[in-house]
Amino acid sequence: MAKKKQQAAAPPPDKNSPDRTRSNILEVATREFSEKGLAGARVDEIAERTNTSKRMIYYYFESKEGLYRAVLEKVYEQIRLIESGITTEDRSPEDALREIVRATFDWHNKHPDFVRLVMNENIHQGEHIGAMTGIQVRRQTIVDLLRRVLVRGEKSGTFRKGLDPIDLHMSISALCFYNVSNRHTFSRIFERDMTSPKAVAARRDVVIDTILRWCMA
Repeated sequence: MAKKKQQAAAPPPDKNSPDRTRSNILEVATREFSEKGLAGARVDEIAERTNTSKRMIYYYFESKEGLYRAVLEKVYEQIRLIESGITTEDRSPEDALREIVRATFDWHNKHPDFVRLVMNENIHQGEHIGAMTGIQVRRQTIVDLLRRVLVRGEKSGTFRKGLDPIDLHMSISALCFYNVSNRHTFSRIFERDMTSPKAVAARRDVVIDTILRWCMA
């Protein structure tokens, strides 16, 4: 009787379970790789923390390196989606740039896993991200967005001439990145809690102001 009750209570097959399984693996692997790096992360541990098996992970991603690259692709896709969702055309060039910097700062602050993954990939000299074909297409999202804002700002006399969108993107990323990558060492050295909401808000204002002053005519 007990066996019949178990069979009757069993849920119907979920057609979306492969997608959900893959998503679950990527979520757990993101934390594992960000905390331990490519060398230190273990597929066995990732499998234990997901609703699947080591064999299934290899089925989806072929290898540990394949899983790592899928994680990198996912996090870069997420930040590009945030950037592509920023509305700038109905804002002044100054306000548009301010919004881009604010959104970038907030993304980095809320996703320390992304920062650690980028740091780890730089240890590998960009070997894996260079093999991701989609990264070249996705990078154009932010470059084109900044270029449009700079062109409008230059025409209106708001921004100085000759600003390069890639240089601008590097400057924005560097300032937003540092606030996450070095916040623990900085906090200990200077005895200032850089993770408090007040400190984060103050630093965001400084980063926005720094970028705008550099661009202003």
